[in-house]
Amino acid sequence: MKTKLEIAKNWLPRYTGSQIEEFGDYMLLTNFQNYVVKFAERFGCEIKGEGRPMKTATNSSGLSIINFGIGSANAATIMDLLSARNPKGVLFLGKCGGLKDSTEIGHFILPTAAIRGDGTSNDYFPPEVPALPSFKLHKFVSEKIIQKELEYRTGVIYTTNRRLWEWDEDFKKYLNKIGAIGIDMETATMFIVGYANQIARGALLLVSDLPMIPEGVKTEESDQKVTQNFVDLHLEIGIEAMTEIGHKGEQIKHFTY
Repeated sequence: MKTKLEIAKNWLPRYTGSQIEEFGDYMLLTNFQNYVVKFAERFGCEIKGEGRPMKTATNSSGLSIINFGIGSANAATIMDLLSARNPKGVLFLGKCGGLKDSTEIGHFILPTAAIRGDGTSNDYFPPEVPALPSFKLHKFVSEKIIQKELEYRTGVIYTTNRRLWEWDEDFKKYLNKIGAIGIDMETATMFIVGYANQIARGALLLVSDLPMIPEGVKTEESDQKVTQNFVDLHLEIGIEAMTEIGHKGEQIKHFTY
């Protein structure tokens, strides 16, 4: 295997336990196995990838979901591997920490861009290249949220490789200075590597914690409450948006690389 495509075609089944032709044209990506389980239960489809790094499921309409794990390195890996399938659209259903007073637990964020504090994305493009979603994909997601008479926020997400930073007052001062609306570990990487691989991509983030204040730091108990109260809705919006795109067959890529 000499080319990137040859390697990706070999590795995508190895990482997921699913053959390339089993994946749909549209995909949901997540960090959480319960999203895959809920998806499979809803559509009565099989979860594949037992004993593999990534679990997957695909419904009869050709919508796939993949749990790729946590962190920017895993986000880059799945977006590279998906070049073997060349999906028409990918939506990341992730969680983030809210950094502003206007963001509350349970709010949804459609990022307008992401700041590349991850480091991983520097292996793909110079730091001055912005990490952006495919805005036409976000339009479909926005419409679904509005139809449900829900509010959502837009703004810039800061993506970091650091998982344990909530104690670091200097870092929190930096986050306040740059004005990001939320923080996570995957969005910027996914946007940049999607851009590198010519994959239309977006992200719908669920605010799961408020890490700028001590009482807002995520705990086992608080995370369970978020799961109980908001995860079903998060997944439902993603399913409906990506299914509608598939049914309409509307072209998401509205620019030339």
